[in-house]
Amino acid sequence: MPFSALLDANVLVPNLLRDTLLRIAEADLYRPLWSAEILAETRRTIVRLRPNIDHGRLDAMFTSMNKAFTDALVTGYESLTVEMKNDSGDRHVLAAAVAGRADVVVTNNVRHFPREVMDPLNIETLTPDRFLCLQYDLAPVLVVDVIKRQSAETGRAEGNPKISLDDLLDRLSACGAPRFADHLQSLLAAAKVRPRSPTTSTPRFVQP
Repeated sequence: MPFSALLDANVLVPNLLRDTLLRIAEADLYRPLWSAEILAETRRTIVRLRPNIDHGRLDAMFTSMNKAFTDALVTGYESLTVEMKNDSGDRHVLAAAVAGRADVVVTNNVRHFPREVMDPLNIETLTPDRFLCLQYDLAPVLVVDVIKRQSAETGRAEGNPKISLDDLLDRLSACGAPRFADHLQSLLAAAKVRPRSPTTSTPRFVQP
């Protein structure tokens, strides 16, 4: 069984980063975890950043996530929150990671999960950039195929032009995965790889 990674709200907010993380999970490289509290925080942040967003479509996106990953939603963690010793604002995140038996927490707030707290729990803290780089190291061909497929399919549901592979990697770099994006850009440029049309569709986890 793939190892488990709890995804903090701050890595679920950016559209393309969320889509990349979940597509890689769909490829069975890891098992994603989150809680209702994390999803609620994600929703609040997206609404704050995009006040004109269609709330119904946003809710549909979270429903799609929970349907696609039926064992991702961690419950019963609330009583553990008071026992956590990390930053008070993220104790619910660590409690969910413990209850869900996560191997890693993927977050941009690494400082909120200090090693002296995490090591005794045998849970590692990784930025999304580091996490994606490790996924590539584990399965480079598969990860490249996921990124190519994402480029080909992004925007398809709305009839919009797809995001080019280079543009996708540029956007991933801007939203928290610069080393991962730079590495893939260098690799694809050196190999003169061109995205090819996928033969099957992949569920999308980005709202328009």
